Amino acid sequence: MTFVQNFPFFCIIISMFSAIISFILNGKWAKIVHYTMVAAVFVMSVGCLLYTHEANISYTYMMGHYPAPWGNEIRIGELECLMAASFSLIMILSVMGGSYHIKLDIEKSKMNLFFIQLDLMMAALLALIYTNDLFTAYVFIEICTIAACGLIMARKIGRVYVSAIKYMVMSLVGSGLFLIGLSLLYAITGQLLMSPAKEAMQRILAEGIYAIPSAVIMVLLTVGLGIKSGLYPFHTWIPDAYGYSTTAASAILSSLVSKGYIFLLIKLIVRVLPYNSVPGGQMENVLFFFGVIGMIIGSVDAIQERNIRRMISYSSVAQIGYIYMGIGLGTDAGIIAALFHVISHGLMKALLFISATGLIDSSDGRLDRKGITGAGFRNKIAAVGFTVGSLSMIGMPLFTGFVSKFMFASAATQAPVYKMIIAWTALAISTVLNAVYFMRTVIVIYTRKNEATPVVSDDSPAKSSSEEASSEDKDNFRNRYIFENAATIGLAALNIALGTLSPFVINILTGGLAIFG
Repeated sequence: MTFVQNFPFFCIIISMFSAIISFILNGKWAKIVHYTMVAAVFVMSVGCLLYTHEANISYTYMMGHYPAPWGNEIRIGELECLMAASFSLIMILSVMGGSYHIKLDIEKSKMNLFFIQLDLMMAALLALIYTNDLFTAYVFIEICTIAACGLIMARKIGRVYVSAIKYMVMSLVGSGLFLIGLSLLYAITGQLLMSPAKEAMQRILAEGIYAIPSAVIMVLLTVGLGIKSGLYPFHTWIPDAYGYSTTAASAILSSLVSKGYIFLLIKLIVRVLPYNSVPGGQMENVLFFFGVIGMIIGSVDAIQERNIRRMISYSSVAQIGYIYMGIGLGTDAGIIAALFHVISHGLMKALLFISATGLIDSSDGRLDRKGITGAGFRNKIAAVGFTVGSLSMIGMPLFTGFVSKFMFASAATQAPVYKMIIAWTALAISTVLNAVYFMRTVIVIYTRKNEATPVVSDDSPAKSSSEEASSEDKDNFRNRYIFENAATIGLAALNIALGTLSPFVINILTGGLAIFG
C-alpha cells in the first residue's frame, strides 16, 4: 500500500482529533486549528483523487488492518475523493465568508464550541463519504445531526432554538427509520459491510425468500435518509434552520449536510439495495415523483417569501428535488447528474447565503426585498456574487447550474418515456419559477431608491450588525469585508469554472461510478 492510500483515513482522524483538541483551546486557536485541518483535508483529498484517477482503481482500507467482522473498513475511489475535496473546499470558503458574523453572533467564551461542531461536521461528512460499513454510517449520521443542531443554535436568538427543535425532531424520525431498516437488513443478511450485504440481498431475492422484509428495508432506509436530507414533504425544518442561523452555519447546512445523506443514499442504491428488483423499481418511482413535486413546490414557496434568506432556503427544497429526480430516473446518467448537482448546488448555495449577508449588512440589517433595494450600489462585490449565484440557479450558460440542468434533461432521455416527459416539463417550469424570484431580487438590488430612513420590517432583526457591534468590531469592519469578499469571489469563480470545465468533472464522476459498486 502506497502512502497516499492512507490519506482518507488521515482526513477522518485529524478532523476528529481537531474537535478534541479544540476543547482546551480558546476561540482564536480553535479557528486556526479548524482552518488548518480543513486545508489539510482538501490537499490530501486532491492528492488521493489524482492517485485514484490515474490508476483508475477503487480500494478498501481496513482500520487497524483487521478484516471484518472484527475490523472496520472504508472504501476509496475517485468519486469519493472528488466529493471529499469539494466538501472541504466549500467548508473553508463558507467559514471564511461568515467569519465576521461568527464573531458577532457567538459569545466569545463559546467560540471554540462552534469550531468543535464544525470539526465534528467535517469528520462526519468524510465518514459518510468513505465508510463501507453500514453501522459506522449510522454512527456518523448521528454525529452529523448533533453537530448540525449545535451550528443552528450557535446564534443566540429565539428563532434558532425553535428551528433546532424542528430539525432535531425530523432528524430523529429519519435516524430511527434508518436504524430500524439497518437492523432488519442485518437480521436477514448477517452483514454490515456494504458489498457482502449486497451479495446476501441478491441471493435472498434469487431464492424468493424475505420478499416483504426486503421491501420494508428499502423503504425504511430510503425514507429515513430522505427525511434527513429535506426531501419534500419532509422539508418544513429547512426555511427556519437555514434562514435564521449565522451565515457560516446557513452556508454549510444548505451546501453540505443534506448532500452527505444523499451521497450515502446513492452508495446504498449502488452497493447494497437491490434497486433492480420490483420493490426497488417502485422506490425509484417514489423518489422521482416526490423529487419533481419538490422542484415545483419549493420554487412556489420561494416566490411567496419576502425574507431573502428564507427565499434562498426554500430554493434548497427545489434543488434537493432535482437531485432526487435524477436518482429516481433509475439510470447511471441520472445518478451522475445527481452527483454533479450535489457539487454544483453546494457551490451555488454557499455563494448565495454569503453574498446575501453582504447585501443585508449594507441595508441596515433589512431582510426583505424592499429593504435591500439598491444594495448592489452599496456592496458591489456581494451584488455581483448574488447575481452569479442567481444566474447559475436559473441555469444560464457558462454557469454550473446550466450544466446540471442539461445533464438532467439528457439523462431523462434514457428513462421511460413518461419519466422523460415529466422530467422535461418539471425542469422547464422550475427554471421559469427560479427566474421569477431570483431575477426579481437581482433587479431590486440594482434599483436605486430614495435616501430616506428605512422603516425596519417585521422580518428584520432588532438591530443591524453594525449597530450591535462594539467599537472594536467597528474598527475591524473593513477587515471583515476582506474575508467575506474573498469567499464571495472564490465561490463565484468556482461557479463559472465548474460550468466551463465541467467535462473534466463529469469524466471523473462517470469513471468513478463505473467502479463505485
